[in-house]
Amino acid sequence: MAGTDSSVFKIDGKAGRSGSPLADFLYPEPARRSVGGIFGWWEKRRFAYNAIIAAGGAVSLSGLGLLALLHGESVSPRSAMGPVAVVLLAANACYTLGPVVESLVHKLWGREVLPVGPLLFRAGLTFSVGLTLVLPVILLGFQLVIWVLQAMI
Repeated sequence: MAGTDSSVFKIDGKAGRSGSPLADFLYPEPARRSVGGIFGWWEKRRFAYNAIIAAGGAVSLSGLGLLALLHGESVSPRSAMGPVAVVLLAANACYTLGPVVESLVHKLWGREVLPVGPLLFRAGLTFSVGLTLVLPVILLGFQLVIWVLQAMI
């Protein structure tokens, strides 16, 4: 890993425990057990979450545009801005549920329950990437199959 920048995934001073910046990002230390600590922990990760979701969406939109061009349709980046804004707003609204749920769990069960923040973060990130990257790719694949079948008929 010589020459790589390990600070790309570094969110706080705790990174570097496992030797892998990506593992430290996906399996971070939990938040300090207070409402303020929990919300602060989540807010430190919001930019990285948005960047990952945006990258997945950019790949999906690029595939959509390429497929539309191959099919002979015109492509307008302006037409994609509405759905992109809706997805980003919805993703951030759902992201905000993470610290709310973790705070509620902490208030209801206190220290009797293990911190759920890192697990909620990974689950939400996985679901969001699936929604912005994997699902559109699957739908594009179905559309491509339909176009091929239509061309054969």
